[in-house]
Amino acid sequence: MMATPTAAPTAPTNAPMPFGVAHVPLHCSLTKPKPMRPPHTPAIKIAPKASRRAASGGAPDGGPWELGGREALGSSIGHDATHGAVTIRYRDARISQEDPRILLPVRILVVLPTYNEAENVDEVLTRTRAALPDATVLVVDDGSPDGTADAAEAFNATLGNITVMRRVAKTGLGSAYRAGFAWGIANGFDVLIEMDADLSHDPAALPAMIAKLSSSGAGLVIGSRYIPGGEIPNWSWHRKALSKWGNRYAGAVLDMPVHDATSGFRAYRAEVIGRLDLDTIRADGYGFQIEMAYEVRRLGESVVEYPISFRDRVRGTSKMSGNIVVEAMRLVTWWAIRDRVLRRK
Repeated sequence: MMATPTAAPTAPTNAPMPFGVAHVPLHCSLTKPKPMRPPHTPAIKIAPKASRRAASGGAPDGGPWELGGREALGSSIGHDATHGAVTIRYRDARISQEDPRILLPVRILVVLPTYNEAENVDEVLTRTRAALPDATVLVVDDGSPDGTADAAEAFNATLGNITVMRRVAKTGLGSAYRAGFAWGIANGFDVLIEMDADLSHDPAALPAMIAKLSSSGAGLVIGSRYIPGGEIPNWSWHRKALSKWGNRYAGAVLDMPVHDATSGFRAYRAEVIGRLDLDTIRADGYGFQIEMAYEVRRLGESVVEYPISFRDRVRGTSKMSGNIVVEAMRLVTWWAIRDRVLRRK
């Protein structure tokens, strides 16, 4: 197979302006997806003054609502968009710069880091497309020797809207997400999804998590194992205890009321990620997940949780290790000392 030329990705000329993050890792290349299909059920947003414009002959009543607004949603206005079995109501318009009467659809990007996931990539892509028919999937592959990137690229022909970012070496989960988030922001996406490629996260939960992002006005929704309705059906009691108490420790020392800060199943408002300096977030693994939730809260944004069922991978090999857990706890302790002790002096 002919190698994909190495080139830095560029934003489409008609994409909204980036939100302030332009970092894309060097030494990677992107394969272009099939042209985006028209939305089956457009995810629409409404401008705050749409009803008044409609009364005066302007834009029609109703229109697009962007995720994450904070004002109360009136019962007589708004537009519902159905994703799977979940209805999402959008708020806070993002209005076309060319014509303020044109209200733009919500764009969702699923960032999927991979390393040697050839056994899982076909199923995770198929199930993600079934859950979110109009989302774009960005596979960030760290030079998998098992052909994961080629397999993902091949599925673009049948599923559409799949882009593969090929990186030359394995540089970690945090690095992959930072690269994916930067690409998503530069290309004008509104919602950024984190999800594992090993099927421990069920893509069927994504529409409900995005709906939660909309209805709560939060900056981040975490798929949580440790709130009512969440579960880890095949973990031993001591493994659950270690994970739960690690999360409790992080929440206590960082003053962060989150039950599952280490979960890697998430939905962010891209605008919130755009306000972070991704280059300063250096943690990996569990530490990356805790640091991202912590930094979102430090921006003054809320973090909410949605119950999920987490299942261990069936195929392939886990990349997590005891060293990653130790690193996370060490970093949590340092952040607490830095922000709650040293900066008060």
